[in-house]
Amino acid sequence: MIQQTQFTLPAHRRGYHIITAEVLRHLPTLPQTGILHLFIKHTSAALTVNENADPDVRTDFESIFNKIVPENMPFLTHTMEGPDDMPAHIKAAMIGHSVQIPITDGRLNLGTWQGIYLCEFRNRASGRQLVATVYG
Repeated sequence: MIQQTQFTLPAHRRGYHIITAEVLRHLPTLPQTGILHLFIKHTSAALTVNENADPDVRTDFESIFNKIVPENMPFLTHTMEGPDDMPAHIKAAMIGHSVQIPITDGRLNLGTWQGIYLCEFRNRASGRQLVATVYG
């Protein structure tokens, strides 16, 4: 069976945010075995799975990506929405717009130290729309 739901996360400040609990609140009852495909419907934010215990990891992600893709690069032409816009698109393309997580025994089969991240790259973002598709 395939089940799909769409929901909007509340606006988050720029940075990397663990959203596992928020995602779980919006999911239907999970099958015993299956796959969750989670997709973000935006081009300036991303999803990934990473460390859920030490908040320094999220701070380091922000620092590293800002070093790799800084704002105010003089050769960028897509700048109408501000200096964070084009770098946000590039960062989102680097990390990706979806994650797949196995479902085992009716639960997301994440590792002990894993959580779902919303990677918010805009300085002033609105709520982000996600599509969750459960296969099982």
